[in-house]
Amino acid sequence: MTKYPYILFVLLLVSFSSCQTVEQLSIDYMLPAEISFPNELKRVAIVNNVSATPDNTLPPKENKIKDKNELSRAVSYHDGQPVLTTEALAKAIAEQNYFNEVVICDSALRARDFRPRESTLSQEEVRILTQTLGVDFIISLENLQMKSTRVFSYIPEWNTYYGTLDTKIYPTVKIYLPGRKSPMVTINSNDSIFWEEYGNTEAFVRSRLPDDKQMIRESSEFAGSIPVSKILPYWKTAYRYYFISGSVAMRDAAVYVKENEWDKASKLWEQAFEATKNNKKKMRAAFNLALYHEMKDSVEEAEKWAIKAQEFARKIDKIDSLKSSDIDFSRIPNYYLTSLYVNELKERAEGLGKLKGQMSRFNDDF
Repeated sequence: MTKYPYILFVLLLVSFSSCQTVEQLSIDYMLPAEISFPNELKRVAIVNNVSATPDNTLPPKENKIKDKNELSRAVSYHDGQPVLTTEALAKAIAEQNYFNEVVICDSALRARDFRPRESTLSQEEVRILTQTLGVDFIISLENLQMKSTRVFSYIPEWNTYYGTLDTKIYPTVKIYLPGRKSPMVTINSNDSIFWEEYGNTEAFVRSRLPDDKQMIRESSEFAGSIPVSKILPYWKTAYRYYFISGSVAMRDAAVYVKENEWDKASKLWEQAFEATKNNKKKMRAAFNLALYHEMKDSVEEAEKWAIKAQEFARKIDKIDSLKSSDIDFSRIPNYYLTSLYVNELKERAEGLGKLKGQMSRFNDDF
């Protein structure tokens, strides 16, 4: 199902909550990284391979105002500080305790270059580095670029000045294995940092926002964390919802959930599901049972129950009688909520095999 605007989901929850039918909780679960490493790769070096004379030429600044309330807009491009990023990347990887040893070499490998050249490490350079540093493979920072947009506006309705600084960060990382002629993989990732300030004068707002030097420093430190989720399995925090009304059993089960007595709650939800022929009551019980199985890390069973809930929701909201071009999502809250959950569980289920492989070095202890 398509991911629809967040505001629709907020309105959906408000409609449920106004009737006191749902409660919210948060869960943490692990998702696989994009890259899988053989278990024998246990020691890694994080190196700074960014050239002091990068091949790419930075575009000129752009200063075109785009809004009637804007006083000024400045778009500029910057080289980052690769030493800070290399240190931050090494720290972020070490903190995950995925590899036995993390070694850092933040000195620029290209510092003695007198002219621009291809930054990719040669097979011989990789061999020497792995032997010298005593590691099995290398994660190398190859490039670090930034695009910052600094905007100052006057908001007449508030009689105040408003300043923003939005910096997009683009680190490029390559992974090298000894014996290979080319990198194992190239990781091009990006993320952004956003600052904002309000004040009575434009000068005050300008003084409160980071200058370019501070922005580059903080962005370079943040850049080290950007590729980590592509390299290592990572934890995700997500919100989940469960129905608390519809029958005495559903209300009693909600009390057990508050007390973290999930097994007792599940028995009541099973009773509620079997005891009724009402589609809405069955949908709610099935939806809650999906959550129960997810909390017990039985993701495939959770997906089965979520699909059952979705099937009941399809009947409740009469999805089959609607034309796709005429669908108003506020009118199909049950199908929308259950479909969102089905998609979340599908994402988890599809990644389980890959995650188990990535965590097999810990005997699947995760």
